[in-house]
Amino acid sequence: MRESGRVAGPPPGSYSRTMPTHRPKSLPKDPNQRAVAIARIATGEDECEEKDAGKDPEAVARGRKGGASGGKARAAKLTDEERSEAARKAAAARWGKR
Repeated sequence: MRESGRVAGPPPGSYSRTMPTHRPKSLPKDPNQRAVAIARIATGEDECEEKDAGKDPEAVARGRKGGASGGKARAAKLTDEERSEAARKAAAARWGKR
C-alpha cells in the first residue's frame, strides 16, 4: 500500500488494455443473432462448422512435418557466406523499421 492508504495499481485515468478475443467465423457479430445461432447449435437444428472441415488429415500431417524440419535442412545446405548474407538482410529488415 502507498502512504496515502490507496492500494497500488495503475495511475488514475489509465486503464489496462487486454488483447481482443477472437470468435469463430461461423457465428454472427450481432449479439441477438449470435444468441439465436448458439441456441440452434445447442438444440441440434444447426451444426457448428469445424475448423479443420474439408482438410485431409494426412496432408496436414505432411505439411506440419515439412515445416518443422524445413528451416534446419535449408540452414545445413547454406554456405557460411549465404547464411551471413541472409542474416544481414534479416537484421536490416528488422532494424530498418525503427
